[in-house]
Amino acid sequence: MEKVIVLGTGHATVVDNFNTCFILEDDNQDYLLVDTGGGNGILKQFKKANIDLTKIHNIFISHKHIDHLFGILWIYRFIDLEIRKGTYEGILNIYCHDEVAKIIREQIYTLIGKRQQKFLDERIFINVVNDHEKAKILNYELEFLDIMAKKDKQYGFKTILNNNKTLVFGGDEPLDEKLYDDVKDVDYLLHEAFCLETESDKYKPKEKGHDTVKSASIKAQKLGVKNLVLWHTAENLGKDRKEIYTKEAKENFNGKVFVPNDLEEIIL
Repeated sequence: MEKVIVLGTGHATVVDNFNTCFILEDDNQDYLLVDTGGGNGILKQFKKANIDLTKIHNIFISHKHIDHLFGILWIYRFIDLEIRKGTYEGILNIYCHDEVAKIIREQIYTLIGKRQQKFLDERIFINVVNDHEKAKILNYELEFLDIMAKKDKQYGFKTILNNNKTLVFGGDEPLDEKLYDDVKDVDYLLHEAFCLETESDKYKPKEKGHDTVKSASIKAQKLGVKNLVLWHTAENLGKDRKEIYTKEAKENFNGKVFVPNDLEEIIL
């Protein structure tokens, strides 16, 4: 059974939620971790989700913002230790574009001791990917997509699931028109939604390079998306966020809407 395990749903400065990141689990219960949050809280999210981090062998990082990137340093330290203990089998592959790859390597050399650098490029590999390049990860062929981000270079990806449904991870900026052909008629679109349309004056999502629930759902409807997952949100609505975001999305989108909380699972 394929699923998305949601480790976090919040934007960069959330307190009560974790930063947006998730695991794509395939039919064999193998995992692809997508983004890593902003710190060692990623280790706690794995514990809360009851997932053994030693089972993670593939990670994709979309861009260099700290709430998506810096958790990789804690994962690196954890896996380095498990390799030394003999409790981590195989290798770890990290996939990212060139700017992220450079930052990860520099941070490892700068912030992690030389003893912990031994397995870099030996058991832990940083793989640079390019726009529309494809790679076999788990049972999937991922096609990496430059999402044309307005702030910093950012990648998402598209893949066909084992159940023949299509899934697109669109990063954390509004879907650019240049990606419409890649997203048209997909089964699952994972899209950011900073706040409700009615809260735009308060939260100014466009100034922050983000979308509203209404705007994201209108685009999904236009493109024939069947299932829309909305996250990377503010903590503005607390426990009512799911209900209120879903209501606004359904006013503009005829497919199924998911507004997950941290640690929820979405069966694909």
